[in-house]
Amino acid sequence: MIHDLAYWRERLQNGQAELHAAFDTVADTARLLKQHVRLVDELLRDLWRQAELPPSLALCAVGGYGRGELFPHSDVDLLILLPDDHDAAFDRQLEPLIRAFWDIGLAVGHSVRSLQECMDEAAQDITVLTSLLEARPITGSRALLKTMQSQLRRNFDAATFVRDKIAEQNARHAKFNDTAYNLEPNLKEGPGGLRDLQNILWISHATGLGNSWNALAENGLITRGEARQIRRQELFMQMLRARLHYLAKRREDRLLFDFQNELAAQLGYVATSKKRASEQMMQHFYRSAKFIRLMNEILLQALQEQVLPHHPATPVNARFQMRDGLLEARAPNLLQQHPDAIFEAFLLLEQHPELNGFSAEILRDLWRMKSRINHAFRMDANNRRLFMQIMRQPRGVTATLRRMNRYGILGRYIPAFGRIEGQMQHDLFHVYTVDEHILNVLRNLRRFAVPQFAHEFPFCSQLIAGFDKPELLYLAALFHDIAKGRDGDHSTLGMADARRFCKLHDLPKEDAALVAWLVGHHLTLSLTAQKSDLSDPAVIENFARIVKTEHRLTALYLLTVADIRGTSPAIWNGWKARLLENLFQLAQKWLRGHPVSAAAEFAERQKQAAELLAQDAIKPETYRPLWSKFGRGYFLRHEAHEIAWHTRSLLFNTHPEKPVVRARLGSAGDGIQVMIYIHDRENLFACICSFFERAGFNIVEARIHTTRHDYALDSFLVLDEENNALHYKELLNDIERDLTKKLESAKVPPPPMNGRISRQLKHFPMKPSVTLEPEKNNNHQLSIIAGDRPGLLSRIAQTLMRHDAQLHTAKINTLGNRAEDTFLISGAKGEKLSAEAVAALKEELLKEL
Repeated sequence: MIHDLAYWRERLQNGQAELHAAFDTVADTARLLKQHVRLVDELLRDLWRQAELPPSLALCAVGGYGRGELFPHSDVDLLILLPDDHDAAFDRQLEPLIRAFWDIGLAVGHSVRSLQECMDEAAQDITVLTSLLEARPITGSRALLKTMQSQLRRNFDAATFVRDKIAEQNARHAKFNDTAYNLEPNLKEGPGGLRDLQNILWISHATGLGNSWNALAENGLITRGEARQIRRQELFMQMLRARLHYLAKRREDRLLFDFQNELAAQLGYVATSKKRASEQMMQHFYRSAKFIRLMNEILLQALQEQVLPHHPATPVNARFQMRDGLLEARAPNLLQQHPDAIFEAFLLLEQHPELNGFSAEILRDLWRMKSRINHAFRMDANNRRLFMQIMRQPRGVTATLRRMNRYGILGRYIPAFGRIEGQMQHDLFHVYTVDEHILNVLRNLRRFAVPQFAHEFPFCSQLIAGFDKPELLYLAALFHDIAKGRDGDHSTLGMADARRFCKLHDLPKEDAALVAWLVGHHLTLSLTAQKSDLSDPAVIENFARIVKTEHRLTALYLLTVADIRGTSPAIWNGWKARLLENLFQLAQKWLRGHPVSAAAEFAERQKQAAELLAQDAIKPETYRPLWSKFGRGYFLRHEAHEIAWHTRSLLFNTHPEKPVVRARLGSAGDGIQVMIYIHDRENLFACICSFFERAGFNIVEARIHTTRHDYALDSFLVLDEENNALHYKELLNDIERDLTKKLESAKVPPPPMNGRISRQLKHFPMKPSVTLEPEKNNNHQLSIIAGDRPGLLSRIAQTLMRHDAQLHTAKINTLGNRAEDTFLISGAKGEKLSAEAVAALKEELLKEL
């Protein structure tokens, strides 16, 4: 029985406080981990003795605690080992002890097993087997633990263990999308994290090649210098993890935004004009993770070659051969003697789908040879030719460039790419580092060209199938964000980098011009589609004049879709897809010599809508009076199917006393379309915004129209944040009913919501931007860029209302935690806003944001 729990709790807390204070004084992570283990060991031994348990039992440390590494808030993993002939009385004796562990503040992860149960579990679960192999005695029967481990070794199959541990690692990496370059990476489990280092030592120990970096060096798997490098990076990761635990005051292994600033300050990073302190720290982390992942790949490959059976090699060409799915050099020191063989090796991986990767020797040589990729290497005509061959292959381009990046080759060959490796992007919508985003964009472009993925983006797959030089798109993807973080516009600077690269690689002038143009204009299509009024023929003409040719238009469209898809899995939606495709088709029509005038478009929209209404046997004389109230601007801003829908809804309700609200699923599966028809009033937009925000809907587009008889005919496209896809019929009815009630009762919009902002925005706030540019017809285009948060649109709407600004259209573009909203506004009665009114509006908007 454990007595005086308060004493044990205080003893543990005092010991941990002393360790924390010592670490704050001298940040010796290795010492901290060992002393924490010693503290807990001594405590557990004393508690075990007080519990007076039978000497035939064994208390063992497993997991990180078993390895002698216990982080400040990590679980204390224990195995209570029982002899096979134990009885139920043992369980009754153990329950109070385990309860006491928790009561005094130990976060215990425990298992109670007999010898045979350990054997059975180890045979079924590689994680259990790994844990038992490194079990360490704390107290109790050491003989029992030795018996268990000798039985494990007797049944141990090294080859199976190696295969299973590698498969386990691959599955773990897949949970993190096989990348360490998320903005909130996991120090322990993510690719390039501490678990990757542990996996090397688990396998090397199990195969008899040592359980330390020095032992691996002694066995010739790495050099002494590489052993020291690995240990330095391991200590850096361990130090980050220990500090993270202390900052979070809990077990936290993710480098969350909440802790990055304070962690960087603790480590002495100082902000510069170009980079936050936290960005410098995170770049250090990403480069460490990259090195760890490379060492993991090299050493696991070498360990497999030591343990797994070999088959005879098959020649590939004069310099290379393949064995067991891996590319090998046919002569030692091939890459040192012939550096041009570096790109040849990557090219062979693309050309031979039966190859799964490089041998350990080639991997090691690539790592050691990367410094030879210098100016002379880049100037070599054969190397330039080989690189372009790599870019032109029909398969494997993405995988090859990812390998080149992982091994440090890509950043050496394209120095501008090397500068953005591991560079964070705190723009609130990219969720990857710059280099990882670039490779994601390249992957998306390649995916368009693979027939088995044609169902994902059919239009893109159709376009790229007819694009004769897709490598130009891949080059544009490589360079489109390569100048991020430099002084100046990254598109312009990247265009200059792309132009130099193309010239160096002897691309024809027209191809080089296309690549450079795509880099310089890679944002043009998305900005036009998401911020401009596509019903305005002048907008289409201006965009088409920038593009100039249909070939450029196709290339820009493909790059834009791939780029948006590569920022974050959450950014893309049906609304963005429809906008981009609409702009593409309108510009294509203009470039083919069929520009649409406003008058022709007005007539065409009416004709198409009339055809749709005729299908329902609705005669023109029935709806012509209603259409006469709408005005020409309405027909230019709405598509034919929307005009027909509105007409059916209002056909016999032209002058309603109560609001008319109708909702339906978007025609392209891009959200919910909502039509509001009501006597116009100044606070209407603010009231509608408030309703949707409080109901959990995200407004992505609003078209505001006032009819000739002073009715508001407003159209909204909203996304359902709760994803009630299975209950859309009820959802649409709810919108119609609840919004009608809201508009009937609300004379003044309620105050904007004050909800919780995202963690990223909280810790990395962005300075809002407000611009007001004069447009034709007395209008101004209001552009707002700000961190997104609950109530943002209501704040904007109510500010416009207070300044008597009349709203005509709104495009609400939310990119992750970043809002980029565009509004077309004028004075209250359509007059032009004065310079004083513009200044006052801008000033208040900046205050509100």
